[in-house]
Amino acid sequence: MTGFSPGIEARRGASSLEKMLGLLDLFTPGQPTWPTEELIRVSGTSRSTCYRYIKALQAGGLLTPVAGGTWMLGPRIIEMDRTMRLCDPVTTGGNPPMQRLAVETGHTGLLCLLFSGTVMCVADAPVPGAPAGVFSRGQRRPLFFGAASKVILAHLPPHQLRAIFARHRAAIEAAGLGGDWEGFRQALRALRDAGHGITESEFMPGVIGIAAPLFNAEGGVLGSIGIAARIEEVPEQDRAALAGMVMAAAREACARIADQAQNAALPARAVG
Repeated sequence: MTGFSPGIEARRGASSLEKMLGLLDLFTPGQPTWPTEELIRVSGTSRSTCYRYIKALQAGGLLTPVAGGTWMLGPRIIEMDRTMRLCDPVTTGGNPPMQRLAVETGHTGLLCLLFSGTVMCVADAPVPGAPAGVFSRGQRRPLFFGAASKVILAHLPPHQLRAIFARHRAAIEAAGLGGDWEGFRQALRALRDAGHGITESEFMPGVIGIAAPLFNAEGGVLGSIGIAARIEEVPEQDRAALAGMVMAAAREACARIADQAQNAALPARAVG
């Protein structure tokens, strides 16, 4: 697995607003521009409806026209990204501990957020010589692969875990998290008891991840903080100490996030 991007297929049967916003999911680094005709084709709507969607997104600055009758993401997204970086409590509270963690360990730091059934990287601190393609800001991954994801999954409420297991049983088994409900529960309990997760080559071959969960003031899981490195750079005897540093950074980040949220219980993000 080298990437993850939820597609417009997930929005079949959705409302008009969801279908319109779902067009934005099509724009990726692999395909940053889309011709109007292709947007109409994949939208699952009539030509006139899709034209209205495109014009509404253009008016909001979320799409902008480029040469040849094609479209790309608009500049308003840059403005929104800046607002998130300056104002989101998880980012502003978790970024300083994540940056220090990278400096102290010498490995790439990662700050991740639970987002609609996925895990999104909201900040990263790459170190010199870091593996190419390691998780970076704005990328999403599934909940089942890699330490940054698994430590979030382990702390979701039981009713959400039951629904997730029912929908994604095959992926959960493939991720080594159990082939039945009881095995799944035991695997997640082990992660909760440890307070951190360590995975090797689960999302990227040759990369080890160590992560710990982040919580709001009421104990709801928000995301994770951790490090990523080449496996050969992290000897077995060093892993317990690194895990301790990651968990210490997570505790600091949780305190800072609560402070950034002005002592209010920042809601956990939805799991789709």
